[in-house]
Amino acid sequence: MLAWYFVAIWGSGFIASKIGMQHAAPLTFLSLRFAIGTLCLIIIVLLMRPAWPSGRALAHVVVAGLLMHAVHLSGSHYTQYLGLSAGITAVLLCIQPLITALIAARWLHEKLSPLQWAGIALGFAGVTLIVWHKIDMREATAGSLLAASVALLGVTAGTLYQRVFCASVDLRAAALLQFAATLLVLAPLALVFEDNAVRWTWTLAGALCYLVIFASLLAVSAWHYLMRHGGATRVSSLVYLTPAFAIVPEFLWFGIAPSAVSWAGILVTCLGVGLVVWRHGARGARRAA
Repeated sequence: MLAWYFVAIWGSGFIASKIGMQHAAPLTFLSLRFAIGTLCLIIIVLLMRPAWPSGRALAHVVVAGLLMHAVHLSGSHYTQYLGLSAGITAVLLCIQPLITALIAARWLHEKLSPLQWAGIALGFAGVTLIVWHKIDMREATAGSLLAASVALLGVTAGTLYQRVFCASVDLRAAALLQFAATLLVLAPLALVFEDNAVRWTWTLAGALCYLVIFASLLAVSAWHYLMRHGGATRVSSLVYLTPAFAIVPEFLWFGIAPSAVSWAGILVTCLGVGLVVWRHGARGARRAA
């Protein structure tokens, strides 16, 4: 259930971000998002009083948060802001499971079967089909491609860093530290490089509430919980499914209907993720027996 929740919210979160950036520039929008998130987490932490990391563990938490939030989200938001199509952005960011699989196999000692490698490749091919009708390389610029690359490296490094160095840290305390650190980095950058104009509307408020509560607070915590209790490759393969869950809200809000190729891509993607997850589960069951 946590896996499906993460996939659904993370996929539709791209649409919420696209809506929000119609009312504020990327860094300004993200600063608002993390300011509200920090206030919410202060209340949660005061009520629940989780254990706090200290010393080296605290530093690891902050580094993981900056990679996952400041680097990843600022890169992905600026990718769209600079005009790169949603299709190319989705394909570039969905390279993450491939990179994660390579790193996990090399340094985290996760052995993948041929079927799992085939599932990773199928998942990437399926994502490409899902967004094929949106891909327009003429919109790609050096700046937008650089921003997408930064986002990809940030989310991959941040996820693996938190898995390795922050596995025992309370997620509530970690989230507050990471949100506060991200806000302290992004807010000054927004003041220097953007005009900080915000067009306040109910639409912006709705996008912020959705992203803060359902994406930043709940979906990110679900992601880290899944990474702690499952293989890095197996869990990261779920990223392939996020573009499929962006189709319905995109149709409802922007009127962009999925094509027959997109539906075929959804089926191929589900098959790829199924191969990665099912094979791992079957092997684990045999070992347990």
